[in-house]
Amino acid sequence: MTTIRTIEQLADIYDGVSEASTAKVTSALTPGYRAMIEASPFLALATIGPEGMDCSPRGDAASIVRVRDEKTVLLPDWRGNNRIDSLRNIVRDPRVALMLLVPGSNTTMRINGAATVSIEPDLLESFEMDGKHPRSVIVVEIREVYFQCARALIRSELWNPARFQDPATLPTAGELLKQAKASFDKETYDREWADRAARTMW
Repeated sequence: MTTIRTIEQLADIYDGVSEASTAKVTSALTPGYRAMIEASPFLALATIGPEGMDCSPRGDAASIVRVRDEKTVLLPDWRGNNRIDSLRNIVRDPRVALMLLVPGSNTTMRINGAATVSIEPDLLESFEMDGKHPRSVIVVEIREVYFQCARALIRSELWNPARFQDPATLPTAGELLKQAKASFDKETYDREWADRAARTMW
């Protein structure tokens, strides 16, 4: 296998960066970037800690983050599996990266920054949903924000319904768990999942 081991070797096989690729990077939200971010109900949150890296999906009923100001976005930590991998990483290493998707748009948004985990009561209460509050809020200080080239989403036809997979052809969550742990009760898990998710969404 021929592998690349130096920055110089990379530079030899990739063309120079275009003006648009560098001009798009800002250290604070522009009006357009804010509009795109506030239109996104889903993001992937990447963090790093002593055990390695983690990338966690996050979703909400409307905008996935709240813009506090041009340098700060807020991400409520709604109910999940309680592994808290992302939060464990953030309290030890504040570096985070966010990739936000807007359904129907081939433009994605990226934020790189430094995060803290807040449990300020007033902040938690401000995110109330169905009478419930997140256990914490991830406060992200923006270092870089920019939009991503659309080629990946165009190539994948991510929003094309004709390309959607029929869930019935894919393994269920219970089956995946059973393959990871032979003694797991996949039938009970799959049977109860829909009701459990509906009751514990927030």
